[in-house]
Amino acid sequence: MKQYKDFNALPAFSELDKLAQKPFDLTSEGALNSERIRNYVAETAGFKMLYATQRLSDDVLAGLQNLADQSGAVEQFISMKKGSVMNRIDGVPSENRMVLHTATRDFFSGEPDHPKATAQAETELQKLKLFLDALDCGDVSAANGSFTDMIMVGIGGSDLGPRALYLALESFRIPARRVHFISNVDPDDAARVLKEIDLSRTLVNVVSKSGTTLETLSNEELVRDAFVKAGLEPENHFIAVTGKGSPMDDPARYLRSFYMFDYIGGRYSATSMVGVVMLGFALGYEGVDEILKGANSIDRAVEERDIRKNIPLLLALMGIWNHNFLGCETVAILPYSQALIRFAAHLQQCDMESNGKSINRQGQELTCKSGPIVWGEPGTNGQHAFYQLIHQGTTIVPVEFIGFRKSQYGEDILIKNTTSQQKLSANLLAQSIALATGQNNENPNRRFLGNRPNSVLLADRLTPAVMGALLAIYEAKVVFQGFVWNINSFDQEGVQLGKVLANRLLAHFSGRRVDRDYNGGKNDQLGWDIMNAAGML
Repeated sequence: MKQYKDFNALPAFSELDKLAQKPFDLTSEGALNSERIRNYVAETAGFKMLYATQRLSDDVLAGLQNLADQSGAVEQFISMKKGSVMNRIDGVPSENRMVLHTATRDFFSGEPDHPKATAQAETELQKLKLFLDALDCGDVSAANGSFTDMIMVGIGGSDLGPRALYLALESFRIPARRVHFISNVDPDDAARVLKEIDLSRTLVNVVSKSGTTLETLSNEELVRDAFVKAGLEPENHFIAVTGKGSPMDDPARYLRSFYMFDYIGGRYSATSMVGVVMLGFALGYEGVDEILKGANSIDRAVEERDIRKNIPLLLALMGIWNHNFLGCETVAILPYSQALIRFAAHLQQCDMESNGKSINRQGQELTCKSGPIVWGEPGTNGQHAFYQLIHQGTTIVPVEFIGFRKSQYGEDILIKNTTSQQKLSANLLAQSIALATGQNNENPNRRFLGNRPNSVLLADRLTPAVMGALLAIYEAKVVFQGFVWNINSFDQEGVQLGKVLANRLLAHFSGRRVDRDYNGGKNDQLGWDIMNAAGML
């Protein structure tokens, strides 16, 4: 691997560090003038981003362009798409894998960046199409009719991204089909879902790359038990999405198996079989095709090196400006669309699991901050919850607003001469302006200091193609930031320690069940003492 430098060793860092001593003042007289608003607009693949309300100047934008160029961010992205081994740490044991989530949607140019991976994805898509056709024509059906429901059992990347996409596009689903999700190992999660549906007309989609994920396997057995108790044969209802050759790749237990590959990380897997099997059931194959086309349009567009014409790259660099140079610890993703109710939750994993790292790609401790804390909820609900802190709190929270000019359903009402969609849009833009400019007032309780940086990402309407593009915008943003920070955005070792410790504690539960005199043994006194103190033994 090329020895990329940490970004604070790049010449652009010192340039930007100086500019950060006196960032652009959004509250100054005439700061948000028509020329600035007109010039600070980026357009990519049907999206428009307004960023005049960021604390940026032309000099800062030039410095950020230099940062992108000097770090080779775009070149690294292109190299990633072509199959370079990006998931690695030099000189220490690591996963040493390619990163090819983009290959799962690279069917539309005729010249895929990684033909072998795209061919594998296309094979799985054809298997899915045949399965969906069989469902539609009745060749695969429930005992008393067609399948009307699907339960998706998975956790982490096998839940968050797919669930976010399903909820975002529920208005486009086939009317006779619904999807339900079980992810938490808390048995109440499964119990709630199982009470809502007719099991005899339900498919269960179990998703685990390794086929050994403890929470997923526990929930699968709980759901299988419910089918057996209902007098149903699980092997006629359960399908699997897993790695080829995993313990779940078992035709005796599953009606169908679809494959995922080790070069696609869980949090980047929503456009692989992890997401599209469920989305195909809910939306039909045409809906899946539109999602993939939208995502691919961004994968192609991000090769643009001019940051003013590349929304994902500009988003990434503005995030670095706010986080590393202006000292903002968090970023709020605030979609003004109820359909995106779980999108911020997906982005928490995509961003924080990717860029929550403290060493660089050479295995050395970072000398700069890596990823921020990511959070968010849809507007306008959030306005009546946490916006108070964003406007007047002592913590500066940069905001990335997401909005649409038209609603999904097209059902609206005119009240006081404006529609609800117009009210939603007005609130979005008003919040952006208010955060940036603030308000002077003699009463300090009604004084807003402003200079709260934010941007507004807009599209016309949230369709399957637009959702695919929106997903890819944020995936690319995260990847670009990792490249600039010189970290590995594609492993997640920090997730593993808790799993190891949980298994040790489970051994205490198991030991106590077998032998009431079991006392924890000598190897894990700390776990035993804590469980005793918690009253769990």
